[in-house]
Amino acid sequence: MNRRDIVRDGYDDIAATYAAERDGEGRERGLVAGLADRLPAESRVLDAGCGAGTPAMDVLATDHTVTGLDISREQLQMAGERLPGSRLCQGDLAALPFPADTFDAVVSLHAVIHVPRAEHAAVFAEFERVLEPGGRLLAALGNEQWEGNNEDWLETGTEMAWSFHGRERNRELLTEAGFSITDVETVDDELGGVFAFFRARA
Repeated sequence: MNRRDIVRDGYDDIAATYAAERDGEGRERGLVAGLADRLPAESRVLDAGCGAGTPAMDVLATDHTVTGLDISREQLQMAGERLPGSRLCQGDLAALPFPADTFDAVVSLHAVIHVPRAEHAAVFAEFERVLEPGGRLLAALGNEQWEGNNEDWLETGTEMAWSFHGRERNRELLTEAGFSITDVETVDDELGGVFAFFRARA
């Protein structure tokens, strides 16, 4: 099974457990709230790798029009139950199913880290493509380079796969994709590890 299949099937299998473990009440919620406050009312936002809709969709949906995209159907179903009437679609971060200049902001938390590193440049190019000029990006990316699998993630018996660059390579790739980086903050993750949260403008 390839890495994409492992991630999709894994999140389908453990959607409820993952949603319970990642409640989104930590610093990342504050970062999403900060983005929401910077956007004009009714801005169009893509949550790329939305999971069950927390924390990004449930924070942003109060004042903005949010579309959630995820590779996992089960995660999307949970997001729909959490936020009835939400705009949701299944898709791939490296080939977003939206026209250019569709969104005013893109949020992607703990999602790019599951895409094979060789495709991260394509993912960032897709984020830039679907953003309006000057649009905002908030993305949780690797702080240190790592790639590997866990065959019993969250003690569920389900395999999960990760693949990510470190902070400096992420900075380079985002810049090459056309982003101007405004800030990088290191955040301890509630499920373990440390991630670099990049704020940038298209």
